[in-house]
Amino acid sequence: MPNIRELRTKRTKLGADARAIMQTAEDEGRSMTPEEETRFDKLMDERDGVDTTIGRAERLEDKERQDPVEDDQPGARGGEAAMGALRAYLLGGRSVLTETQARALNAGHDPEGGFLVAPQQFVKDLLKGVDDMVALRGLATVHQLTQAESLGVPTLDNDLSDAEWTSELSTGSQDDGLRFGKRELRPHPLAKRVKISRKLLRAAVMNPETLVRERMEYKFGVTAEKSYMVGDGNQKPLGLFTAHADGIPTTRDLDISTSGSGFVNTAGGNSADDLITAKYTLKSAYHAKARWLFHRMMIASVRKLKDGDGNYIWKAGLASDQGDRILDLPFITSEFAPATFGDGDYVGMLGDFSYYWIAEALSFEVQRLNELYAETNQVGFIGRQEADGMPVLSEAFVRLQSNDVVA
Repeated sequence: MPNIRELRTKRTKLGADARAIMQTAEDEGRSMTPEEETRFDKLMDERDGVDTTIGRAERLEDKERQDPVEDDQPGARGGEAAMGALRAYLLGGRSVLTETQARALNAGHDPEGGFLVAPQQFVKDLLKGVDDMVALRGLATVHQLTQAESLGVPTLDNDLSDAEWTSELSTGSQDDGLRFGKRELRPHPLAKRVKISRKLLRAAVMNPETLVRERMEYKFGVTAEKSYMVGDGNQKPLGLFTAHADGIPTTRDLDISTSGSGFVNTAGGNSADDLITAKYTLKSAYHAKARWLFHRMMIASVRKLKDGDGNYIWKAGLASDQGDRILDLPFITSEFAPATFGDGDYVGMLGDFSYYWIAEALSFEVQRLNELYAETNQVGFIGRQEADGMPVLSEAFVRLQSNDVVA
């Protein structure tokens, strides 16, 4: 396959050379001479040819990536052949793999580095397990990056003013205020280590890949969840409870009445009324998908709140297909959401979490540590993944901030 990077470099140079010919004529205030036109046309024809070659190479690369490889072919990333190779690797390490099995798990990484790329089915099952444990990821918009190194998120930094009533032939006044910005999601490395006894690997009823996967589901799930909640965006996701101009700024914060130990129903402040305000601070367009997000200890306090008519704002879901609700909106909980009621602390939020975007690189690498835990008769496994996340539309969220009104 042609080297696409080299072809793109060549294409850029041809374009620059052609542009230089045109620029010379422009600088001198004249049209290109016949000789210059000939050279210019030749360069552009060659550039067009390179464009065609790049397009063919990219289509071939896409086809090879998307089409499933037969299980019995070297390099297979899916199917029983690859899963069998992974099973052998987890049980016995690299030394027990045949040449075909090693190729099935190797996707261009340093063969001496110890890391092998897990089969697609393993990764799919692992991510599904993470979804089951991490509620936010199941509600967020997840992008799997197969080629690009990052995901640009277009943002509307300045909007146009409102349309104007005018006559049939008039077009209204000109508005130059529209400005687009761009945020970027760039998957960052995430690694976790698990240990499993050698005896359990040999004697467990479940397959070794299932055993390793289930341990990693928890390890990766809790790490990702914490960053989705409170990550600072520095080589990790930008969290929902981190005030940031590129995520949810402080302008989306709303004070809610609290004491040092919980939400309150007092003359000096009523948390239930504040939650009602929060619900209607969020535009109604987002209500269909909106969820409250609290720590479980916060939910315990919310369940005790009453509105001004003495009615509890928390309602139990009685139907089998409907969960509990707060002010007729469902809620989710996270162990890494804020859990303190100090003055100025964040205590929860309401939002449409489909506007939290997660970008993940598809490859998932596994390394077996053969000797490090030999004294305890254990085998270590290191998993590596790349991911990033951030809120992409601040108006889809209302964040609740504690206002300690009771001494």
